[in-house]
Amino acid sequence: MNIGRTIFSQLIDYLPMHEFRRCVARYNGNKNVRSFSCLDQYLCMAFAQLTYRESLRDIESCLRAMQSKLYHMGVRGKISRSTLADANDNRDWRIYADFAQVLISTARKLYHDEEFGVELDNTVYALDASTIDLCLSVFPWAKFRKSKAAVKLHTLLDLRGNIPSFISITDGRVHDVNILDELITEPGSFYIMDRGYLDFARLYVLDQCSSYFVIRSKINTQFKRLYSGKVDKSTGLRCDQTIKLIGVKTAKSYPDKLRRVKYFDEKTDKRFSFLTNNFIVPPLTIAELYRCRWQVELFFKWIKQHLRIKSFFGTSENAVKSQIWIAVSVYVLVAIVKKQLLLSDVSLYTILQILSITLFEKTPLLHAVTATDYRKPQRHNDNQLKLFNF
Repeated sequence: MNIGRTIFSQLIDYLPMHEFRRCVARYNGNKNVRSFSCLDQYLCMAFAQLTYRESLRDIESCLRAMQSKLYHMGVRGKISRSTLADANDNRDWRIYADFAQVLISTARKLYHDEEFGVELDNTVYALDASTIDLCLSVFPWAKFRKSKAAVKLHTLLDLRGNIPSFISITDGRVHDVNILDELITEPGSFYIMDRGYLDFARLYVLDQCSSYFVIRSKINTQFKRLYSGKVDKSTGLRCDQTIKLIGVKTAKSYPDKLRRVKYFDEKTDKRFSFLTNNFIVPPLTIAELYRCRWQVELFFKWIKQHLRIKSFFGTSENAVKSQIWIAVSVYVLVAIVKKQLLLSDVSLYTILQILSITLFEKTPLLHAVTATDYRKPQRHNDNQLKLFNF
């Protein structure tokens, strides 16, 4: 007798299926499809992400072993690695990109009041890119270097909840700074970037859109100091200056004033020089904002360790992008579940580890995730007889 629902099917309930169907219809994803639909493909790939499958054969073997439970999990088509491989190669990756954006929008609403270490009411984003190395002979379309292939994952991370609000997947040759042209900036928001994004013409566009940026300056940046503000050097601050660029090209690219904040970090014994177009927040807040940029580095490290985006189930550009976008949607889905089930004391890592071994269990999802055995040591039973007395 089939009593209860599997954890996987309970997890899928958090997906807005009407939005998924709209994404599929937008790109005619199910055109000329007889049995294995886009939803079947998505569920199989999501299963692979949640259970750390390594290959298409691995996915096929595991799902066929649970054939009697697949219908109740939402999978209607027959599972075979050739069918899944064809789907990854031919189904438009934009279906899963658009659906991931729907989940991202939901997650950001849930995490809009999360703290991130700086007392600031503005929305704060960290922008960075991470390179995923590939084999040139297997992925010839992913141009990077003469003897090496790679794709770049450009990510704009909302620091409130560490939710990626913008993602662009390009080949490895695309320079990081070019992604600034694709951003749709939000007035009043902060954009935290490292020196790789120092392009004054593009930064001036951010300024004209009423957005704020915090970026590290380069040593050869030419400027003149207009005046300086007082700073408390015991906090690590060294100066708070209003400057104007005097370089031949930079003065034309950014004709307005800039704010320059220097900070000394005693822990690393390093000096940092920041440029920003915000003249309101305290100078120490500028340094703290840049410190929070490290969250995007941790995000890349986390998804590379716990999601399948370093080894791919297909070699075409469409297959790679589909797998990455589905991985992102799974990450955001788990973040949504964490928030809606009020699991503030359980990390995403812990939830993923529990899901990886319980997807086919028929137990309430909340009960499976909130089991306390893995967090609290059990008390010893004093009534238990001891074999040895010391």
